[in-house]
Amino acid sequence: MKQVAVFVDAGYLFAQGSQELFGEKLRRGELVLDEHAVIQKLTEFAVGVSGRRLLRIYWYDGTSAGPTAQHASLAFLDNTKVRLGFVNSVGEQKGVDSLLVTDMITLARNRAMSDAVLLAGDEDLRVGVQQAQEFGVRVHLVGIRPARGSQSTFLLQEADTKVEWDGAWLGAFLSRRERVDATILVAPVVATTGLLAEVEFGALLDELTVSELQALITEFDQLRGVPRTIDARLLTIARAQLGRDLEQSEKRVLRERLVGGARNRVFKTP
Repeated sequence: MKQVAVFVDAGYLFAQGSQELFGEKLRRGELVLDEHAVIQKLTEFAVGVSGRRLLRIYWYDGTSAGPTAQHASLAFLDNTKVRLGFVNSVGEQKGVDSLLVTDMITLARNRAMSDAVLLAGDEDLRVGVQQAQEFGVRVHLVGIRPARGSQSTFLLQEADTKVEWDGAWLGAFLSRRERVDATILVAPVVATTGLLAEVEFGALLDELTVSELQALITEFDQLRGVPRTIDARLLTIARAQLGRDLEQSEKRVLRERLVGGARNRVFKTP
């Protein structure tokens, strides 16, 4: 069937995209993705490079604590399917490449696509490219400048066509989150910091498994958030000990203390 499918490794897009745009690889929480714009750009590129109509866009990413708000937002967009692997304790994506390869081979075998656009760089994807090509699929590989430095040489050699995206392409949908002056965040809670330090939540940390502690740390580092169930229990503990609800600025300080305690337990810091 004369259709083009798009396969996006989000980890590659964010890491190499931030390197190209800002000169360094930034954490997810430091980046802002315009979901509608990225899907539009991918669609325009895929249709233009292949001359085919779009089948759909597959977005592959890892997660340590279930789908994020960004994953949910993308999943609700037309012609977009979000496929999730997982992130281990050291921040490495696992299972993402195998999902992508399986989808690529299945679509090729079922004659659901004639062309594939692949935005990725991992050599493990080479087998998917090879087998899709055996079913007659043309594979268009998209890299982020410099592609020779961010993509596997063997993957580059296998692709039918190769395109390199630069900041002009990436800037249409990826930007850096505006930094907030630290004094704005600290000033309102200076008077209550000592009081919040008295809130005891050790029992809450005792109830969490190592994997739950790791998920807590990862979500905070990537999204500056805390899993809802843990956050609700933390705020309940604070309310009971202080006899009142916390202000938003106080909640932020308390969450940072909780994550700090989690880090101490996972990484055994003194």
